[in-house]
Amino acid sequence: MHSDPHRQELDPQATSATPAAQDVPPELPAQRRVDHPEIVERLNQTIREVGGDPGAFEGRLVRELLIAGLKLIPDGRDTGELKLITAAVKELRYAYRVFGQYRDRYKVSIFGSARTPPEHPDYICAREYGRLMAEAGWMVITGAGDGIMKAGHEGPGREASFGVAIRLPFETTANEVIAGDEKLIHFRYFFTRKLMFLSQADAVALFPGGFGTMDEAYETLTLVQTGKASMIPIVMLEGEGSVYWQQWDAFVRDHLLARGLISPEDLSLYHIAASPREAVEHVQRFYRNYHSSRYVGDDLVIRLRHRLRDRDVECLQEEFSDLIREGGMTQRGPYEVEDDWLDLPRLAFTHTRHKYGRVRQLIDRINECDPA
Repeated sequence: MHSDPHRQELDPQATSATPAAQDVPPELPAQRRVDHPEIVERLNQTIREVGGDPGAFEGRLVRELLIAGLKLIPDGRDTGELKLITAAVKELRYAYRVFGQYRDRYKVSIFGSARTPPEHPDYICAREYGRLMAEAGWMVITGAGDGIMKAGHEGPGREASFGVAIRLPFETTANEVIAGDEKLIHFRYFFTRKLMFLSQADAVALFPGGFGTMDEAYETLTLVQTGKASMIPIVMLEGEGSVYWQQWDAFVRDHLLARGLISPEDLSLYHIAASPREAVEHVQRFYRNYHSSRYVGDDLVIRLRHRLRDRDVECLQEEFSDLIREGGMTQRGPYEVEDDWLDLPRLAFTHTRHKYGRVRQLIDRINECDPA
């Protein structure tokens, strides 16, 4: 079962990768190996006792998680390392449980400064954007603090808001919109918090902010650019009279693109919106026909809401031939290994595994095509 029906990671990490023997310290001969058959069978029995099936794929993953945890003992990890690993797993498990209650709702993560006052144009813009997204049926995720985060909650209101808070000595409380709500989650670590921000988001909206906002902006762009996160719309908004994102865009073009540090198609990964309503329309247009993506081997499988006309597929194949490693684009049903959204048509091709800015351009062209 997937944690979110709308999105899948394009390039998930292998679940059973084992480092080379020379790269890890040897286990002591007096100790029984954690993957000893008797120990594995005890773990299988434990999984059965709590209602799991150790033979199913999900059960095997849980067993690998338990084995990895037990291996920390012969590894000799110190208390600080054990505390970090334990807290991170517990945080993620709880957060997935909270978000899992709202699997069928689209969600947008809003990033921006905690210092923006309520009378500022950026604050007003964020509040309006959140309100319009809620009217469109979306839920909003923010960091639960003040400034843009609070504005992002005020627009949609408590019922349509998630709070993903970080414990900091100078920010100890959540804003009054989300405080006390079951959808408010407190994190100890930034990396677990950012994972939930992005893994649960079907879109990202960026407002002016400081180091934290820039960190979130560049991490989002990097993960999408490298195919390590699902392709999602990334919109940038600001209040009336502001040129924050225009200046940022000029820096990207003059200092990154001009030096060849990014590719021209990478500019397609983000969109600077002229208004909150235009930003909402941009996000909705992204999902006009595109539904979600995944890989089956090296085949990029794009799920569609409606089948495309054959002549449109031919045009797409010619226009985006640089993305195809071999063969061509085909419209088909689900692959045998797929287990969700089986009723949706697919557009599939063997992908070169790079140029994800071009993949975004392909999705935009797909959304311009009328249904067959």
